Amino acid sequence: MPDGEGPIVEVCQSLAGVDRTAWDACAGPENPFVSHDFLSALEESGSVKPDTGWLPQHLLLRDADRQLIAAMPLYLKGHSQGEYVFDYNWAHAYESAGGRYYPKLLSAVPFTPVPGPRLLLSNAPDPAAAAQYLISAMAQMVERHEVSSLHVNFLDRDQADQLEQAGFLIRHGHQFHWHNRDYGSFDDFLGALSSRKRKAIRKERAAVIDAGLDIRTLTGDAITPELWNAFYAFYTDTYDRKWGGPYLTRPFFDLLHARMRDRVVLVLAFDDGVPIAGALNLLGTDAIFGRNWGCLADYKFLHFELCYYRAIDFAIEHGLPRVEAGTQGEHKIQRGYMPVTTYSAHLLPDPNFRDAVARFLEAEQRHEAQYREELAATGPYRNDGTA
Repeated sequence: MPDGEGPIVEVCQSLAGVDRTAWDACAGPENPFVSHDFLSALEESGSVKPDTGWLPQHLLLRDADRQLIAAMPLYLKGHSQGEYVFDYNWAHAYESAGGRYYPKLLSAVPFTPVPGPRLLLSNAPDPAAAAQYLISAMAQMVERHEVSSLHVNFLDRDQADQLEQAGFLIRHGHQFHWHNRDYGSFDDFLGALSSRKRKAIRKERAAVIDAGLDIRTLTGDAITPELWNAFYAFYTDTYDRKWGGPYLTRPFFDLLHARMRDRVVLVLAFDDGVPIAGALNLLGTDAIFGRNWGCLADYKFLHFELCYYRAIDFAIEHGLPRVEAGTQGEHKIQRGYMPVTTYSAHLLPDPNFRDAVARFLEAEQRHEAQYREELAATGPYRNDGTA
């Protein structure tokens, strides 16, 4: 790592020893998932630890006075689970050729496919220089651990460009986000849609009301321990059925409440006073981020109501520019969530492996661009100003 009179880079295996205020000054306030509160809650709850395949190797850039001026969340991974940028085929190909793909290095927010900064530079007096220090440190970490690769997932466009200039390969994906066009109400949003789509959404929302469910949007101290218990049951049921086990432990949600309850928006459905479904969102400065959902009973359109429409309601009421609804789900388009490009960056030291992945990514990017265009063309918004 750089030494001498200038900045130095340290490697940190736990955020418990990093000053919260200093880390958050680097992370900035916009994205809650790169905050000290969120990342440290993952570690302290046991959701992220070596036994689960995540060994923290966070990078800390300090100036000559030992003040933290930039940082980067980084993990040594023993698998590719909980990442949402899928590289299983890369691992299989590399190991079939006689290589060892795992462990690998990953900069990401564990279990969280939310785009945002990975080079945390908000406190750096010279962000460009700080970025170069961190990029150089990443390359040295690859050599130190003798790993096959280093991956930076769901980073923002500007940082993807920086890493591409530094020799990383860039991979494109897509998600579905809703954008607030200064709507004054949900009906204003519906007015921007074609008549057929508008009627379909009204029908879906009416079906939830007709089911007699009580839907509540809660934040802060209104979320009691009993409600967290209920939500955790929804969350674990969903993961048990779909993915074979939950990533997040129950203590994580207690820590989330203790540290970030004013940035939590929990939408719950009650049937005769009993909670039966819920959707967890976190607040940033300019977006509400949908994260986890679960339901213990089958109600038609309830998923759309809790995860999509209530998030739109909240964004409109609080003047938030967008809702980010996570990965996958082309059905989101008909509910106003349009495709956007996501970015990941990949450093592959083996030249033959790098060339093979580069060819794959070139073809994949062409397919992704065409697919996003096709998806956008099916959107529900009016183009001609008529109903």
